[in-house]
Amino acid sequence: MQEPEASEAEATRRAAGVTESSRANRGWWDRNADEYQVEHGTFLGDDRFVWGPEGLDEVEAELLGPPEELKGRDVLEIGAGAAQCSRWLAAQGARPVALDISHRQLQHALRIGGTFPLVCADAGALPFADGSFDLACSAYGALPFVADPRQVLREVHRVLRPGGRLVFSVTHPIRWAFPDEPGPEGLSVSGSYFDRTPYVEQDEEGRAVYVEHHRTLGDRVRDVVASGFRLVDLVEPEWPAWNTSEWGGWSPLRGNLIPGTAIFVCVRD
Repeated sequence: MQEPEASEAEATRRAAGVTESSRANRGWWDRNADEYQVEHGTFLGDDRFVWGPEGLDEVEAELLGPPEELKGRDVLEIGAGAAQCSRWLAAQGARPVALDISHRQLQHALRIGGTFPLVCADAGALPFADGSFDLACSAYGALPFVADPRQVLREVHRVLRPGGRLVFSVTHPIRWAFPDEPGPEGLSVSGSYFDRTPYVEQDEEGRAVYVEHHRTLGDRVRDVVASGFRLVDLVEPEWPAWNTSEWGGWSPLRGNLIPGTAIFVCVRD
């Protein structure tokens, strides 16, 4: 039976485990990939590396290292979507692999084009040998949507070579205390920052069709360390004056007052 459209889903807060979260989010991204690329494709570009709605670009940030040092490096992009970041990496001379749980998202990567591999797989079970990559990156991919982030981080640690770097961005945890609204109503605390109950959209029979998981800032740091990484930087991008776009609950109004994105820079020693 075809699952209902997102507009018919009921939003709630309830427990959601690894299997349910994976199934729900694979389906959601397959159903919504076309709309997502139409709505955000211009902002993301075909071959830019943007870390989040603020528009922080890897060209400026160099969180993976200086662009000239990316040449010849094996890079895994997790939650690649249409593989915009991988396309930028390839242009620097890197050898990216773009992985996503959504087949439809990767079809958009095929549509835009590129010579690098596309892999449809769950980030919690990476289909690569130990020590396959020099770098790994994820711009809002996988980690906000998984019930067990340490499982994903341990897998990334496994496929990275010693000295390898992982950089990933997620919704800034403080946002979970505020309504997901771009206007003034999104500036008042409406819930506990410490409530880690997942956000779930479910159909009429109670089956999850979208799941997002909240981790506090401390949780994220502990997840990184417990998975064998050393945290070397935590970047909270400020909202730039040039960016007048709204993206869901992200907006200039909110971005000038509270952080919207957290970027974790980690090293596998």
